[in-house]
Amino acid sequence: MRSRYSAFVAGDAGYLLRTWHPRTRPERLDLDPRTRWTGLEVLGSTDGSAFHVTGTVTFRASYRGGSLHERSRFERVDGAWVYVDGEFLD
Repeated sequence: MRSRYSAFVAGDAGYLLRTWHPRTRPERLDLDPRTRWTGLEVLGSTDGSAFHVTGTVTFRASYRGGSLHERSRFERVDGAWVYVDGEFLD
C-alpha cells in the first residue's frame, strides 16, 4: 500500500500498473500531474500475512484540497501482493 501511494506521489503510472492485478488492471492510467498528495494514513488491515493470499487495507490518502478514503483489496500473484480493487468510503 505504501509503495503504491509513493508511486501516486511520484506520478509513476508504470509501477501502479505493474502492481495491479491482471484481472482488473486497466490498459493505461492517466494521472493528473496537478494533484499534490500530502499524506497517507493506514487505518486498518485484514489478513495479508505470509500465510494469506488475500488481504485488505483501509486508508485515507490526503491531497491538497481533500482526501480519499478507501478499503483496497489485494491478492498474491506469483508471490507478490497486487492491488485488485477498492471501495470508496465516506
